[in-house]
Amino acid sequence: MRRFVISDTHFGHDAVYTFKDSKGDLLRPWAKDATEGDQILVARWNSVVDPDDKVYVLGDVVFPRRVLPILNTLNGKKVLIKGNHDIFKIKDYLEYFEDIRGAFEMGNVLMTHIPIHPQELGRWKVNIHGHLHERVVNDPRYVNVSVEQVDGYPVNLEQITSKLG
Repeated sequence: MRRFVISDTHFGHDAVYTFKDSKGDLLRPWAKDATEGDQILVARWNSVVDPDDKVYVLGDVVFPRRVLPILNTLNGKKVLIKGNHDIFKIKDYLEYFEDIRGAFEMGNVLMTHIPIHPQELGRWKVNIHGHLHERVVNDPRYVNVSVEQVDGYPVNLEQITSKLG
């Protein structure tokens, strides 16, 4: 079993395909709307994740609620680290995720949706997070796995942790 991380899939969210960076470029240029973008994200996810792998989804997974069933098309056993847009009742997510958390600690790695304050890093070597979409924290202790940072592909957690030393 391999472990992966990704954040801010925003399945079903048409407006995210209109978001632009500070230069005026689209953040998700690979699709015109959620219908097209969701298909691309599912294909990219399933091209790297096997059914027995585990995927930590670091928030902002789906909206609107009617799109939740798309999660059944994604390979892997999924854990949701809730984000600021994961606003449905826990029971709505339980059909699709084997666990739901506010944050997840794995050894010297802390996974959150929103990056934590640098003074709070303490015993963790790295904070894997999302939320910022096109922005990154200019500090090697932070890894942003928002869809826009990883071209829509879940990232193998070993690729991140092997660089920690």
